[in-house]
Parts: sequence; C-alpha cells; structure tokens
Amino acid sequence: MSRLTITLSESRYRALKEAAVQRDKTIGQLIDESLDFYGIKSNTQALDLVRRARAHSGLDQAQALALALAEQEVRAERLAE
Repeated sequence: MSRLTITLSESRYRALKEAAVQRDKTIGQLIDESLDFYGIKSNTQALDLVRRARAHSGLDQAQALALALAEQEVRAERLAE
C-alpha cells in the first residue's frame, strides 16, 4: 500500500479526524470511501467496468460508438445553454 502526504488547514484536519472517530473509521478509510464515491478508479478497475458494461449492453462496437457520440452532442448542447 502506498503512502501519501497532504496539507490541510488545521480546521479541515480536525473535522476529518472527528468524522473518522464518529464513523469508527480511520482517516485513510474515509478518504478511500470518498474516492470510490467520486468514481476514481485504477486503470484496471476502469477497464473491468467497461468490459462488464459492454457485456451487458448488447450493443456492437458501431452502436456503442454512435450512442457515445450522440450523448457527447447532448452534453455539448446543455453546456452551451
């Protein structure tokens, strides 16, 4: 397991420490859960997720690409509004 050093304000650190105690977890566990919540995954996890989605979608590669491009256009239109 890797180690990480971050800089937090004293008040943020205290709040994080209190939250960990209240939830009976370590600060590392809280951070790990937060990363999961935000969908931050390793390349291996992301590729596995894509593989499983493809298997369940029933779309061939051309259909999947067309759907992705259509969704990209919808997002672009929403951002332009």
